Amino acid sequence: MRFIKPIRVALIALTAAFGLGSAAQAASGHIQFSVVKAGWVIGASGGSGMLFFHGRRYPISIGGLSAGFVFGASQTLFHGTVSHIRSPYDVAGVYGAVGGGGAVGVGAQVIVLQNEKGAVLRLTGRQVGLQINADVSGLSISVR
Repeated sequence: MRFIKPIRVALIALTAAFGLGSAAQAASGHIQFSVVKAGWVIGASGGSGMLFFHGRRYPISIGGLSAGFVFGASQTLFHGTVSHIRSPYDVAGVYGAVGGGGAVGVGAQVIVLQNEKGAVLRLTGRQVGLQINADVSGLSISVR
């Protein structure tokens, strides 16, 4: 019985060490992009921007769809951080959101999104246009 306790302690220590090692390898970067969104019940969006990761720049493309109450058109300039990535290509993927908002002239946006690879985007933006929405939306980001 005395032999089992040191083995258990060693296994717990190894598990913690490997868990911390993988978390320490994850990195973060900065992202900025512009998105134009327009719709009437169903909306579409598209845009482009740049990911800054480990001193390099990576061009990105944005595309998306939304459904619900969508009316109008707007352009939003987003900027923020991306975390929990190991390579710039971890940013690529599909992000989903449920939300609402609006802009008459100039408005603001704040959003946190996560993709299937675990990348987390924390974004703020300045929205210009006439748009009102309460919808479910999906956003796809690809690294070019």
